[in-house]
Amino acid sequence: MKKASKTNWQRLQKMKDKDIDTSDIPALDDDFFKRAEISVPPKQPVTLRLDVDVLVWFKSQGQGYQTRINKLLRSYMESQQSH
Repeated sequence: MKKASKTNWQRLQKMKDKDIDTSDIPALDDDFFKRAEISVPPKQPVTLRLDVDVLVWFKSQGQGYQTRINKLLRSYMESQQSH
């Protein structure tokens, strides 16, 4: 059973960006970006059998359909890892 959130979501939704206190967050200076690393997992070519209508739908969304399929699968994977 999930605990009920104690967050006042309606109040937060009405809040403007300028009203958010970010004073406890350190600024990201040039040194931070010099040391920052981007970690992108390598891609692995695979043969995948999909239902025709699923593939047609993804392709109909335009270029990048494989990336969208990958993002969807990653989202599912990450949601399952938290269980």
